[in-house]
Order: sequence, then structure tokens, then C-alpha cells
Amino acid sequence: MAVKFDQVIRHLISEEMPITKGIVRRLSNLDAAEARALIKAWGSIPVARRYQVLREIAELSESEFDTDFSAVTHLALTDLHDQLREAAIEAAWADESVEMLNRLLPMATIDSSPTVRAAAVGALGRFILQAELGKFSPMQARQAERVALKLYNNRNEDVRVRCRALEAIANSSRAEVVGMIEESYHDGDARLRAAAIYAMGKTCDERWAGIVLHELGSDDPAIRFEAIRAAGELGLEEAVPLISKLVVDADRQTLEMAIWALGEIGSGESRRVLDQLFKYAEEIEDERLLEQIEDALASASLFDL
Repeated sequence: MAVKFDQVIRHLISEEMPITKGIVRRLSNLDAAEARALIKAWGSIPVARRYQVLREIAELSESEFDTDFSAVTHLALTDLHDQLREAAIEAAWADESVEMLNRLLPMATIDSSPTVRAAAVGALGRFILQAELGKFSPMQARQAERVALKLYNNRNEDVRVRCRALEAIANSSRAEVVGMIEESYHDGDARLRAAAIYAMGKTCDERWAGIVLHELGSDDPAIRFEAIRAAGELGLEEAVPLISKLVVDADRQTLEMAIWALGEIGSGESRRVLDQLFKYAEEIEDERLLEQIEDALASASLFDL
């Protein structure tokens, strides 16, 4: 029997009650009356608990595709707290509706927080990509492209915003993207350099292969991380020996990215490395890592079809 929504509200407000996945799941697919009740109660929910709800939504959305948390995420986009607006953008990662695009466009340009503007323009990238794939209105996507270009080209804009703008526009086939990537790669700011390497992968253009392979040996962990990602996006078989060396004593985030990249490359050598990592994950009884390696092996197996 479904929990009554007024009980869900009381549960969220009370700091004595744990926020479970079941409670968060109940926030999905709200009807009009429930959405209005949530709007009314939102400010009464402690900030930390609002943030936890949004993080749980982001996680649930990855595995439960029949959920629709738009009533929550759209509400949280208007929150007075910067961290919550940013978290709402991240939680809505699967929302490719025109309504979501129309909310993100002004947030990318006029929000008072640079981190929120950065998150918003970064999220515009998925609409640009979907238009390139013929799955979203090109006219609507051009609005996203114009905003990303404007923010990147504004030298007075916060560098975090410019980085995410570059990452977003890299999903476009526009001719000027190559020059923007080259400019950022040679910029003195390491953050723009890392964003450029990320963008190289998104272009799926093999012209960047030499740079990506070179940066796998960078002394900068952020640069190496983005080079691993780009190697996966570009399917660089030559990167496998370098990636296999990087996973030794790698931090968790780098290890997980390496596993994903090896699956995307899909060569026989990359699968051998994944098999070795699978045995390692079994030895340490890491279920999450085992699942990620299984997913990567499944992706790699597609190259045999």
C-alpha cells in the first residue's frame, strides 16, 4: 500500500526520520495535488535533507527508468541555496524536455552563483548532442549552442563556466569547435586544458588521438583523468597499455573511469585488462566494482557483433 503523501511530507521535515530510498521513490510521478503540497512544504524541509533527497534522486534515476522526479527537480531549481540549485541540475540529468531546456538557459546566464551557471551550461550539452543525433529540435538546440558560445567567448566569465561551456559546445558539429578546443588546450589555466581534453573526446574526432595519448602521461591527475575519458570516447586501442598502468594504485574515481574507457575501446587487450580487474574485484569482494566491470565487458563484447 502506497504511503500517503502527507506522511511523506512529515517524514521529510522531521530530522529524526531517516531519508530512505522508499521515501524518495514516493516523490516520483507526483500528481498535481501532491506537487502543490510539496511546493508548500519545501521550505520547511531542512536544507541538508533537501540536498540528500536530490542526491538520492540522481542515484535512483540511473537504475529506475520508470521514475519521474521532475516535480522535485524543477522545484529545487528555484531554491535559494546555491548548492541545492546545482544539485537539482545534476539530479535532472536524464530530463531532456523542452521545459527543462527553457529553465536551464536563463540559469546558465544570469544565476548569481558561478557553480550553478557552470552546471547549467554543462547540462545544455545533452540537448546539443540530442539535436546532433536527430532526437531533439535543432531550433531549440541552437539556443543552447548560442548560450554556450557566448559564455565561452566571454573572457570575463568565471573559468569554471567557460570550461563547462566548452564541454557543452563540443557536442556540436559547428566548425569553430576545433579552434575553441585548440585555444583552451594551449591556455595557461589547467582547468581549461582539462576541459579541452574532455571536449576532444566528445568530438569523436581522431585528430586529437596524439594529444590524448600524450596526456595519459601527464603529471596532473585531472588531466590524466580526462585523457582516460577521451581515450574511451575515441576508442583508442593504443591507449590500453597506458591505461592499464594508470589503474595501479589509482584513486576510486580514476579506476572507475578507466574501467568504463576500457569497455568503450573494446579491444582484445582491453578485455584482458578488464578480466584481471574482475579477479581483483572478486578478491576484495567489491560488488559495485564487479558490476561496473561486468558492464564494461558487456560494452566491449558489442565489438564482436
